[in-house]
Amino acid sequence: MPASIWFALSALLLVAGLHPFVTYPLSLWLMRKGAARRADGRLVEAGKAPTFAICVCAYNEEATIERKVRNMLALRRRADSLEILVYVDAATDRTAALLEPFAGEISLFVAPKRLGKTHGMNLLVERATADIMVFSDANVLLDENAIPAVAEAFRDERTGCVCGHLVYVNAEGTPTSSVGSMYWRLEEWIKEQESGAGAVMGADGSLFAVRRRLHRPVPPNLIDDMFLSLSVLCDGYRVVRARNAIAFEESVTASVEEFRRKVRIACQAFNVHRELWPRLRRLPVSTVYMYVSHKLLRWLSIYSLALSALAAALGLSAMGVPLPVIAIGILAVMGLLWWAGDRHVSPFAQVREVLIALTGAGLGVAEAYRGKQYQTWTPAASIRQPSDSKR
Repeated sequence: MPASIWFALSALLLVAGLHPFVTYPLSLWLMRKGAARRADGRLVEAGKAPTFAICVCAYNEEATIERKVRNMLALRRRADSLEILVYVDAATDRTAALLEPFAGEISLFVAPKRLGKTHGMNLLVERATADIMVFSDANVLLDENAIPAVAEAFRDERTGCVCGHLVYVNAEGTPTSSVGSMYWRLEEWIKEQESGAGAVMGADGSLFAVRRRLHRPVPPNLIDDMFLSLSVLCDGYRVVRARNAIAFEESVTASVEEFRRKVRIACQAFNVHRELWPRLRRLPVSTVYMYVSHKLLRWLSIYSLALSALAAALGLSAMGVPLPVIAIGILAVMGLLWWAGDRHVSPFAQVREVLIALTGAGLGVAEAYRGKQYQTWTPAASIRQPSDSKR
């Protein structure tokens, strides 16, 4: 095959791999303008303010759980009423014991064996009585105005799910946390554009909320935030981002932990895709485009980039460059990235972390194809420090 064809194929695969991070965000500008012209919200009357419940699942969170509960109690003091429900997934540390002094102020459920976060969230929703279910992670602190900001977004009757605004507070810690923070800033920008266009492509577990009447039990092997938010979208309701509903979290600082987290989340997320795709593909073309761009192509981006590199290598070979020379060049680049990454040399360390994250996501998709399922989780140790040493 002529070298020009190989290079053209390489370019197409490169565009596919970069589309979720470059051309897709740019395309949202046009979609948002069209959505703004069609906006016609139906606001709820002031006398019909909904009630709220916040649900949190915890496993071995003794370093963070007291601070989390105090944060939720502070939120309650700013809200007219706020149910607080906590599920402990058979923790092996002091998580449950540390929650006992708060028993009179929260609803506490301690599982005798590990059943997973999704099971716990389903249980908490069953026990709650509020109109709006707010979900948050145990290691996340919420801004004092988070609940009012979520409530404001739900004034539009078309809104079924509201996503919070996650801010990572340790962007300068390590190359892993630096890349995680940078990635998430892009993610929040994309969600803001999607929100304006009418459909955020999946909530994040740090902070999101769903109307109770739209909640449906989540299968225990699926990731609850993505399943619930996309289910609401499939039901014909809006999924929006409340930029003033701010959540604070530390990004994982250890590369190995971040890789494992990416594998688990991608596997669970792709299993959600397989469950919901029959409904998702019936959504409007613009929404399907957003979903495929934001989710599917991003999960598969490492494969697109790898195939792009392979096609470029075959193009060079067609031009007469010996394959051993090409292989040595690729190994030299990878070796440089690994060496620089270990020594935190910018920007090579950041590039390595991006590739590791994309590889983890790709591996998670492969695991999902092979039938792998995740039901339980283990908190990242690199960002769990004793409560009195953190802000």
